[in-house]
Amino acid sequence: MNGVIMMLIAIVVLGGGYLVYGRWLAKTWGIDANAKTPAYEMRDGVDYEPADTAVVFGHQFASIAGAGPINGPIQAAVFGWVPVLLWVLIGGVFFGAVQDFSAMYASVKNKGRTIGYIIEEYIGKLGKKLFLLFCWLFCILVVAAFADVVAGTFNGFNAEGAHIVANGSVATTSMLFIIEAVALGCILRFCKFNKWVNTILAIALLVVGVFVGLNCPIFVPTGTWHILVFVYILIASVVPVWALLQPRDYLNSYLLVFMIVASVVGVLLTNPSINLPAFVGFKVEGMGNMFPILFVTIACGAVSGFHSLVSSGTASKQIKSEKHMLPVSFGAMLLESMLAVIALIAVASFAQGEAAELGYNTPAQIFAGGVANFLQKVGLPHSVVFTLINLAVSAFALTSLDSVARIGRLSFQELFLDASIEDDNMEPWRKVLTNKYFATVITLVLSYILAKAGYKNIWPLFGSANQLLSALALIACAVFFKKTNRKGWMLWIPMVIMLAVTLTALIQKMIALVGDPTAGNMLQLAFAVALFVLGIIVAGLGLKRLTENNAKA
Repeated sequence: MNGVIMMLIAIVVLGGGYLVYGRWLAKTWGIDANAKTPAYEMRDGVDYEPADTAVVFGHQFASIAGAGPINGPIQAAVFGWVPVLLWVLIGGVFFGAVQDFSAMYASVKNKGRTIGYIIEEYIGKLGKKLFLLFCWLFCILVVAAFADVVAGTFNGFNAEGAHIVANGSVATTSMLFIIEAVALGCILRFCKFNKWVNTILAIALLVVGVFVGLNCPIFVPTGTWHILVFVYILIASVVPVWALLQPRDYLNSYLLVFMIVASVVGVLLTNPSINLPAFVGFKVEGMGNMFPILFVTIACGAVSGFHSLVSSGTASKQIKSEKHMLPVSFGAMLLESMLAVIALIAVASFAQGEAAELGYNTPAQIFAGGVANFLQKVGLPHSVVFTLINLAVSAFALTSLDSVARIGRLSFQELFLDASIEDDNMEPWRKVLTNKYFATVITLVLSYILAKAGYKNIWPLFGSANQLLSALALIACAVFFKKTNRKGWMLWIPMVIMLAVTLTALIQKMIALVGDPTAGNMLQLAFAVALFVLGIIVAGLGLKRLTENNAKA
């Protein structure tokens, strides 16, 4: 096996999945191109704001991708490239893309409301409250894991205290990106330039940011970056989407196109050898059994419950036309699967132990190093490509961070809202708990504490909770389809499989945490137990509604 053949297999499978299965789902469920979408119907300039398809696609892809489709396949590669490739391709088409599309579809058909509201409408208020609590706890895990990944990517010092120039360049450019995004947001909102002018401006800002980053790296330790990243998340998760989220995603869309195209071109031109064994075994020391570890380690890239929160929490509120749902949700998921395949090729291109010898200690660095090696063979500077790819990965992670922090904040607020109580008549305690600043701060404080444990310790719990969330989202969407007389049988197999995978993984994780009773592990154990119990109850409520014989439409 070589890189070109693996990539061509992925392109054929994923492209065919979109053209055949994706379009069939859209036709089966029904798309009304003339319907007024929630972005217009509920427009408030904060969360509901119509955006061009390219902008929403950029937001969706950057939010769902993060570091996940790179971290997961690279960590799971210890099982061999065959199980990783099979799970990414099969999971991406029949699990992940179906979940993302169904979640966005259900949300748009329900005024852009979240999966939590859909559960309340079609399953019941208790189910909604428990699901929102589950989502909030899950969002804390996501923020903790991704914030630690970003801080590690920006870390300016190695173990000996010497400067890491590539990381410093990525940090500088990423900070400039935030400033440039605010400026671009004002331009997009108030100047009303032609879209080609906006494109030229975006690319120019991108080039300037990269140039300054390469020439003016900043060197800050990981601990300081932890604080700075959380300050950024605090601000980004409460400001209007047009001021930062949409324009930064617009900038990121060009960066992600560069990363994907550069990676594909690099693989096609150099045709790297696959140095990983095809299959190592059903049990690998240090990782555990392939079932369920493989399926929770590779979440993003195959199926990820977090995607349902983005599809129904932020992206659905920006869709201009229902016909855009398929490319934005189904299409973005399959592109993420393609990214996961590229990450697999990148790690497989290194000989055993070679990446560690070169100083690549994180999945993002391994991925960037692999792509830089490909393009160096065709004449591009290794340092420039390495910096750009690292920048792209960190940009994705930052986008995921403020998106999931916003979703976590909304979940916490919704947990204490009561539709029967007017805002002016709220009790003082309810006003405090539903205040967006309080909800954001308490979410981020708990995330910061967990982030100190390091993403490697958090990742198994994050993966298990993430995949359980996917099962709950699929159950909610299946109930919605049944209650509205739409076909939803295609959600049943992914739903059952993900329930079996995640409940097994959570049980194993809880047993492992009990066996190592440190303070950090006990906090993780509390989260694991809470997520397990909440998941069981919500799944039970949903399955009860799903199997009722006389469900009302």
